[in-house]
Amino acid sequence: MATPVTAFEHIRANNVKTFLLLLLFPCSLAALFYVVCLFVFGGLDNETLTLVNQAVLNGLPWIFGIGFFWILISIFQGDKMVLGFADAQPLSPKGRENKEIYKLVENTALMAGLPMPKVYVIDDDSLNAFATGYSPKSASIALTRGIIHKLKPAELQGVIAHELAHIGNRDIRLDMIIVAGLGIFALLAENLRFSLPRTASRRDNDKGGALILAVFITLMIFHYFLAPLIRLAVSRTREYAADATGALITHHPEALADALMKISGDPRVEVLDAKPSMAALCIYSPLEAKAALSSTHPPVEERIKRLRTMAGMEIIS
Repeated sequence: MATPVTAFEHIRANNVKTFLLLLLFPCSLAALFYVVCLFVFGGLDNETLTLVNQAVLNGLPWIFGIGFFWILISIFQGDKMVLGFADAQPLSPKGRENKEIYKLVENTALMAGLPMPKVYVIDDDSLNAFATGYSPKSASIALTRGIIHKLKPAELQGVIAHELAHIGNRDIRLDMIIVAGLGIFALLAENLRFSLPRTASRRDNDKGGALILAVFITLMIFHYFLAPLIRLAVSRTREYAADATGALITHHPEALADALMKISGDPRVEVLDAKPSMAALCIYSPLEAKAALSSTHPPVEERIKRLRTMAGMEIIS
């Protein structure tokens, strides 16, 4: 018999991991910039170090300003864009089945202490779901036709609770901020790319040109390599936390474990094939299986194992 691990313990551990991973964004960016400067300048004497430090201080207000503007766009347009990408349609309150779905979402939201979210349906026979919205008051849940028809009521409630957990834990807001941050780095790198030839032609500004080159290289490496890996790690950690919170809401972790087992057999949503950025939002990646390092979700076997441990069930390996 496996030793039961409470949902509170899982949530606490994953929140600590998320905080530490988020710290990696500014820390790794700063460390990378100084390492790149070390190679570009061939060393960092006092004069060069002063120049680099001044560049950092001058650049921060611009980064925060652009970031604030980008986040505002995400707040007001992000959920509409996400629902549009999935071709999700509002679930009509008419019909017995639809009323049952509404009632299930409403009851689960009450159990979670959250406002009733808008409910959308994706016309696809596969099994998947996601939540979007910057705050609990503006949140929406999208369910595929397949997940509505193929899961038992308790399993579907587990899925709904998982998505409500993302809403309650502010994971959607967190992901929007991270995506906005990555967009800033891409924008800055693109602008610097066009200024490099002009800077390189000015022989009287060797250190200035080298500094711009160092910033460009740093942004490119961070945007395309480091930041995506950190974001994926944050996403996987938040999935564990949402599983634990969902289990806490329904008090039936085994139902969510059973749902994940069924979802893993048919998670692909065809309309999302061309939208890989949507994978992190779904309860299970709708894309083809990826290597563990580049996956937006933790291994489903580990998720199921943790849920069954919470339920005090014996794990058969």
